[in-house]
Amino acid sequence: QVHLVESGGGLVQAGGSLRLSCAASGSIFKTIFKITTVGWYRQAPGKQRELVAQITNGGITMYGDSVKGRFTMSRDNAKNEVYLQMNSLKPEDTAVYYCHSSSGDYWGQGTQVTVSS
Repeated sequence: QVHLVESGGGLVQAGGSLRLSCAASGSIFKTIFKITTVGWYRQAPGKQRELVAQITNGGITMYGDSVKGRFTMSRDNAKNEVYLQMNSLKPEDTAVYYCHSSSGDYWGQGTQVTVSS
C-alpha cells in the first residue's frame, strides 16, 4: 500500500529551479506523518544514497553540505505534505529523489530530476 508519493521532478537547465512535493496518504499514516521526521534522499547511478535534507515535526531542518544555501525544505502539516525547493541547480544534482518517513521507515517511489549543462 502506497503511503508516500513524490512529484515535481523533471528536466531543467543548470541554474534553474524545481519544487518537489511529498504527500502522505491514508488516514492513519497522515496522523503519524504530521509528528515525525521526514527526509529527502537522492541516488544517482553508480553512487550511494545521499541524505539531501531533513525536517523534524517542529520544523527544524538540516541539509547535506552539497546543497546548503541552494535547497530549502519545508512542511505543511495541514496538507500532509513536505517540500524541497531546489534553486541554482547543477548537473551533479541529477538523481532520483526519494521521500522518507522515519516512523514506519516508509519510502516513496521516487521522482527523477535531470539537470542539463
